[in-house]
Amino acid sequence: MNHLRRRQLVALATGALLTAGITLAAPASAVVRPTPLVVNARWGGHCTYDRIVIDLRGHVPGVTVTRVPKLVQDGSGKSVPLAGKHFLQIRLHPAAAHNRAGDSTYHGPKLVKIYLPQLKGLAMTGDFEGYVTFGAAFHSKPSFTSFKLHGPERFVLDVAHRNVCR
Repeated sequence: MNHLRRRQLVALATGALLTAGITLAAPASAVVRPTPLVVNARWGGHCTYDRIVIDLRGHVPGVTVTRVPKLVQDGSGKSVPLAGKHFLQIRLHPAAAHNRAGDSTYHGPKLVKIYLPQLKGLAMTGDFEGYVTFGAAFHSKPSFTSFKLHGPERFVLDVAHRNVCR
């Protein structure tokens, strides 16, 4: 085998091995899922709880629910005008309420008063750098549970109250 042909084979084999090595070395976590899009928020009253549902396109991301002393707009820090004595911040990450072109994908309310036994208001308070944030207002300290539902994808927050159906 001539010298040039041997070099070509070695280069080809090296390239193939490097490609295979890089492919095999990539961790499973390197698979990038598209950022889920928040498309709606809704609520409903039930006999023993009020429910907030946040609808998503894509998967349900990580969600933190935190008691906060007041509701503020992300970024500006401006107060959110919802009446209440107790507040919960609901933060989804990674998530967006806009597409890559910057158009809103969120079609729910930005700020709404609600007249349920426990839930008194809901506001979208932020959509910035991979975080979408909502604030919920209550007259008394909320006792809550949360979970994810699939098909369609959504995050659910249930806030307990006394039985109003008796």
